[in-house]
Amino acid sequence: MAIFEGLSAKLQNTIGRFRGKGRVTEKDVKEMMREIKLALLEADVNYKVVKTFITNVSGRAAGQEVLESLTPGQQVIKIVHEELIDLLGKVPSKPTFSSRPPTIYMMVGLQGSGKTTTSGKLANLLRKQGKNPLLVACDVYRPAAVKQLQVVGNQLGVPVFSLEGSKDPVDIAKKSVEHAVSMMYDLVIIDTAGRLHIDEELMDELENIKNAIHPHEILLVVDSMTGQDAVNVAESFNEKLGIDGIILTKLDGDTRGGAALSVRAVTGKPVKFAAIGEKLNDIEPFYPDRMASRILGMGDVLTLIEKAQEAFDEKKALEMEKKLRTQQFTLEDFLDQMQQLKQMGPLSQVLGMLPGMNSKILSNVEVDEKKLVHLEAIIKSMTPQERRDPSIINGSRRKRIAAGSGTTVQEVNALLKQFEEMKKMMKMMSGIGKKGARGFGKFRLPFQI
Repeated sequence: MAIFEGLSAKLQNTIGRFRGKGRVTEKDVKEMMREIKLALLEADVNYKVVKTFITNVSGRAAGQEVLESLTPGQQVIKIVHEELIDLLGKVPSKPTFSSRPPTIYMMVGLQGSGKTTTSGKLANLLRKQGKNPLLVACDVYRPAAVKQLQVVGNQLGVPVFSLEGSKDPVDIAKKSVEHAVSMMYDLVIIDTAGRLHIDEELMDELENIKNAIHPHEILLVVDSMTGQDAVNVAESFNEKLGIDGIILTKLDGDTRGGAALSVRAVTGKPVKFAAIGEKLNDIEPFYPDRMASRILGMGDVLTLIEKAQEAFDEKKALEMEKKLRTQQFTLEDFLDQMQQLKQMGPLSQVLGMLPGMNSKILSNVEVDEKKLVHLEAIIKSMTPQERRDPSIINGSRRKRIAAGSGTTVQEVNALLKQFEEMKKMMKMMSGIGKKGARGFGKFRLPFQI
């Protein structure tokens, strides 16, 4: 599922009708604003936020310089894009670090917002940037909360601090900071307790933790799927605690995700990160301009490049390019490319970052992640010789491969046919590819030459 799927599809449909218009009247602009307003309200964007957004866009779009320009349709879309960036926060807000380590981040939010998993995801992301993180289990109420954080920590190889038998979160937080100082951890991420709804007891406890350890940043984890509640929760936490930033989770959820667009406008606090999937590396810094482009179907090539550079080994990519040119590309290489592609995240999201790949196109593209698993199983059931030279795979070998991979002979045949067609296509594209690859810097996308 793509980010802000329902809202995105409606907005793209509305602005799409404007894209090629050579003449735009005030009536056209009003009609477009009405449709955008409905789309935002249906997606649960806060009413006051919608009203301000529409007023700003209308004021700019109805001006003579837009209506009488050579490309008025494009100009109106440009204004919608700019105002959406403004709504999401103009410039990215990067995490800040204390000049005297350790930096302490206090994670707060309601129960079920994804706080514990997000704490692990954040530790993982910042470790890649050179930090040495320590996770702290301060949720002493929810059954197995400490265990859950320990499981996340083990999966990531990030240490977790907890105090066996202690029911005092303030004491746990204080001792964790002392431990971090003595063990040279430069980042402490404190996973606090949530509640099903906001209450005084919870807020008092969080305030006590805040006063005891003086966190560098208080980060509010907000479930994007909770609609208007997300905005109310953000307001309450900011009022009582004074938050420094917001992390949006479940952005790949249902159509109510539009409420997340309101959080920054209502609290005045920046969205710092977005969790866009279930895996422990599915978190990324929040860039207002990139997110606005994704919502409006304009793509997000910069994030795509970053993800690819992270997932793809440059040396391997150059070797692959050579193999494709000299027609030595094997099923082993095909498997390697698939595995690297999977590291970039859910395929629907990767495709959604391509310019022009709007919601309508994506809904017609069948992105079946299970098929990738089947393809992997088939290739892994082959002998090294068969992978290198598929032409030796006769009828009996096909039956053996199908049985070994838990698939059918038809699926094995389909893979071999697909592989041969791809090789032919690559041969044809070898001339064009050199030009096409240039725009993506040094790395190569899967199967690109």
